[in-house]
Amino acid sequence: MKKSERQAVIEQLISEYPIATQEELMAKLKAEGIAATQATISRDIREMQIVKTPDEHGQTRYAIFKTTNKNEQDRLFEKLHDVVTSIDRVEFMNIIHTLPSNGNLLAAIIDDLNLPEVSGTLAGHDTIFVVSPNTTVAKQLYESFASHISNED
Repeated sequence: MKKSERQAVIEQLISEYPIATQEELMAKLKAEGIAATQATISRDIREMQIVKTPDEHGQTRYAIFKTTNKNEQDRLFEKLHDVVTSIDRVEFMNIIHTLPSNGNLLAAIIDDLNLPEVSGTLAGHDTIFVVSPNTTVAKQLYESFASHISNED
């Protein structure tokens, strides 16, 4: 099977079922008669920009990260305001704490912007490490992000 065909089936499966792990995705693919290794599934997830996100019931599931017509930087600032609980800077890194299940989605938005202030990100369930080229740039990024975080509640 061609990669494009497999990825089309993956897109269909994650839109129809609440799939939260690579193992679940592999099982659904197998049920469709498609054999794929974990490494292949992992590459597909990365290429297709699939992220884990909470659904309407609060359960974590895979979703394809899609850009909207909204300016991506505006989307980043909106997400910072909506999901970030705190941000700290340590030397050339910013550590961003989010509401549960939002780390990966926010990191995907940051990665897609290809900001010169960001050398890379490492995301988990509710924490993102954002690495900058140096401490001066990291401080600028911190100030920019911190200005969009809600301190209300």
